[in-house]
Amino acid sequence: MIYNKYQERIQRTKDQIQRLHKSINQNSFARLFVIIGGGGLLFYLIQQENLLLLLLAVLVIVFVFAFLIRRQSKLEKQRAEAEAFLKVNENEITLRDTRRTLYSEGANFEDDRHPYTSDLDIFGQFSLFSLINRCATALGIAKLAGWLQGAATKQEIEGRQKAVAEIAEDLDWSQNFQSKLLFNIHQKIEVKSFLLRYFKGSSLAFGNVFMRLYVPAAPYVLLSGVLFSLLVTPIWTGLSLLGLMHLFWTLGLAGKVGLFSSRIDKVGQILAAYAEGLTLIEEKTFEAAENQRLQQQLGVGGKPLSAAFRELSTLINNLDARNNMLMGAILNIILLWDFKYVMKIVQWKSRYEADILEAFDVIAGFEALNSLAILKRNHPSWANPELLSDTAADKILAVEISHPLIPTGQSIANDYDNAHHRIALITGSNMAGKSTFLRTIGINAVLAYAGAVTCAARFKLPIYNLISYMRIRDSLNESTSTFKAELDRMKFILETVKEDKNSFFLIDEMLRGTNSVDKYLGSRAIIRKLIAMEGKGMVATHDLQLASLEEENVGKVQNYHFDIRVEEGEMLFDYKLKHGRCTIFNASLLLKGIGIDVES
Repeated sequence: MIYNKYQERIQRTKDQIQRLHKSINQNSFARLFVIIGGGGLLFYLIQQENLLLLLLAVLVIVFVFAFLIRRQSKLEKQRAEAEAFLKVNENEITLRDTRRTLYSEGANFEDDRHPYTSDLDIFGQFSLFSLINRCATALGIAKLAGWLQGAATKQEIEGRQKAVAEIAEDLDWSQNFQSKLLFNIHQKIEVKSFLLRYFKGSSLAFGNVFMRLYVPAAPYVLLSGVLFSLLVTPIWTGLSLLGLMHLFWTLGLAGKVGLFSSRIDKVGQILAAYAEGLTLIEEKTFEAAENQRLQQQLGVGGKPLSAAFRELSTLINNLDARNNMLMGAILNIILLWDFKYVMKIVQWKSRYEADILEAFDVIAGFEALNSLAILKRNHPSWANPELLSDTAADKILAVEISHPLIPTGQSIANDYDNAHHRIALITGSNMAGKSTFLRTIGINAVLAYAGAVTCAARFKLPIYNLISYMRIRDSLNESTSTFKAELDRMKFILETVKEDKNSFFLIDEMLRGTNSVDKYLGSRAIIRKLIAMEGKGMVATHDLQLASLEEENVGKVQNYHFDIRVEEGEMLFDYKLKHGRCTIFNASLLLKGIGIDVES
């Protein structure tokens, strides 16, 4: 079972972190010992006046201290990676047990005006998005949200299904990819837009035509002068003046170079943070076409894009040599070092800018696919839906379909087939399961249209334009009553069905904001209009009288119901969908439960 693997990885990683923590402490004590012990040794050798031993001791101490610093950095990096890996695995257990997640729950995508996301609990706390999302980057989050906000084409969905299946099989790659990008959880900026502004800004522009010609030639000019002085006639004074001109030139533009350096440092840090995740994508051999398509976007001139990341890191490190005043002065006198590497970075930007920005879209795509892959891996019994081509002729077939947000031990599976009708009219008692069933069909359709597995043993459906009418609320801000909000939503449903024959509606208890007579007459008229427009969908209602519409529209409307059993005054729900109209209602029993007797 996959959750046993998560537990094993949690324990193994905790042990690894403990070992690394111990090694880091030991390394810190070793550095302190080198400082104190080395200082004592140098003091002793100075007193002995042995210059050779003193120089040797200095070299050894510097070498050992540099080794320990490098080892410390390596150990701390390993610990940070292990801690990220631990969080990735702990999150799976926490999400299963408490439905809490360290990833975004998509609250910023909640929209009451969307055709279905609000009614089907797609975004927000304890939502479908919070169940699925393992995207750490803002672009990845937005891409996954987009997949849940509207259906893709049949070809795109089937391509995602194959890509998801391939990633789901490779647990190590999937979790390592998650871990490498986990640092983005705390990022408040959308990195691609941030870099686009950076690259387009004037702060990363530098140099003119003369500089671009002279700077590369400067060291050769000095070398030629040296050779001329040695072989022909001395011109050391002129060379010295030229060197001083180089120095004062770089000092004069030191402020601009410093601003450039500080800004490109930020870009370099961002790209370096993404580099390892990018390398994982580049080095894996994919077979699914969608994974290959994304991977191929990372090549630049036949070379992997991660090489460009490393190149920038090298250029930035070389530019940072200017921070050592003595070394920087010497390098600028001879090589015009500051100008040389600033212009190299500008050239790097012009070569890779577009590809670097595209890389973030590729990473976002793999994050979204990986999220769906984790859903598939965590729920091996869930079915890959079969997408049908003809929305006019093809029908929905759901076998043992359940709501994905209801825990397995509490959910009740149902079968549904609309082969012989266009509209399912579902009647039933309060709390019997009508609304949940409508949401079950709807939310599984959203999963199917995104390219994910669905909470069913089998699920076949055309690609419909989903629309819903369920949670209708008034709006104080817009001075809208509940009934007015219902009318607006119903107008939207009717207009959509009229204009789009591929639409599929989910309507739960319409016209609640009016009296019972108008509610019944209005509901009946709306359903008749939907029938006349050849609409397809489901309607849940308490109005048992509406069940007569099946007899009036044979082959177009079919009755279903959820009922209850009453044993010794106690209501028992089985939440099973049944054919026909409901005959048992429970309002009087519910009222009796709070001390109110309803007279017959």
